This record gives sequence, structure tokens and C-alpha cells, in this order.
Amino acid sequence: MDCAAVMTFLKRTLVLLWLVSGSAAANTLLILGDSLSAGYGINPNKGWVALVRQQLQPLGWQVINASVSGDTSAGGLTRLPSLLQRHQPQIVLIELGGNDGLRGLPPQSLQQNLSRMAELSQHAGARPLLLGMRLPPNYGPVYTQAFAQSYQDVSNTLNIPLLPFFLEDVALHPELMQADNIHPNEQGQPLMAERVWQWLQPLLKATSSQ
Repeated sequence: MDCAAVMTFLKRTLVLLWLVSGSAAANTLLILGDSLSAGYGINPNKGWVALVRQQLQPLGWQVINASVSGDTSAGGLTRLPSLLQRHQPQIVLIELGGNDGLRGLPPQSLQQNLSRMAELSQHAGARPLLLGMRLPPNYGPVYTQAFAQSYQDVSNTLNIPLLPFFLEDVALHPELMQADNIHPNEQGQPLMAERVWQWLQPLLKATSSQ
């Protein structure tokens, strides 16, 4: 092998080693959500997940969006173990429960499912972040209060961060909502991304300091 061939081989080897080391060092954010995170009714490239991904990529993070429209907390719990094993995330963002509420499912079941998802994430070495939801008042004060409290109880019991109402700056503004009054439109996505980013930053700092 001549000198030029040796140099070419060494350069390719160094590039390969750089790519492998960079991949091994990459951090992963796993998003487990429903239609609010899956980009229902909008261009997914303009959704809040895509906007957060744009902020994280320069920091060396990859974002895995495992959100499924129509998913419930039970569905997310079923899917989570394989996702944790496959992607080995450092942070798991749990945005589920809205469909539980819309279907009138028991808040106790929601709390149990959220708690189990957070515990599975912690046991896998990831930091969970809960995105809380609220229901419209026509579901009645008893149910809506119990629904909202389920998120808070999980946060308190497991000592994990909770964004109390994911759509707080969006849901009551018709110009930011789609015609169904359930899903934000493209104009509402930057506000959602900004709220998530505020709660995500402390977890990013905590992960980088490890």
C-alpha cells in the first residue's frame, strides 16, 4: 500500500471514529404524545415539536417524536417500554391524557398510567417532564378538577416537573385554534414550543452537568 493510499485509509478511519463518537455522545429527547404533538391538521414541519427540534439540534440533541393521534395514556404506557429500549433517551416528555378526558375515562386510571410512564422513564435513566391538560367546563366541575389533579398528584408524588396546562396561552384564543376548537393551528404552535422550551431548559442543563 503506497503512502497516498495509507493517508486515505487513515482519513476515512478518523472520519468514521468521529462519526461514531459523535453519535454515542448525542442526547435524545423522546416525545410521547397524542395529536397535539403529532401535528394533527397542520404541516408537521411547522408544529411545536419541529420548532423545539430546531432549537435542540445545534446543541447536539436528537428528538424522537413518538406521538400518535388519538392515543390515550394507556396506549402510551403500552408503547413506552420498547421506545425506551430502542432510543435510550435522556429526557422523556409525556404529553398524554387529553383523549382520556374527552372520552370520560376515570381520572384514577389516568393518574396510574402517567405515574407508571414516569417511573419507567426514571428506571431507564431518563428525566420525565409532564405536560398537563385541562378540560372544558361542560364536563362538570367534579370531573374536570379530578382530571387536572391527576397530573399534579403524579408530579408531587414522584417529584417531577409539570407544565400545568400545555395550551394555556392558546386554547382560549379562537384565532389560534383549528375549526374543531380542540387542536391549535399553525399560528399557535410557536407559543406551545415556547412554553415547552421554558420547562425543558432546566432538564437540559441538569443532563449536561452529569
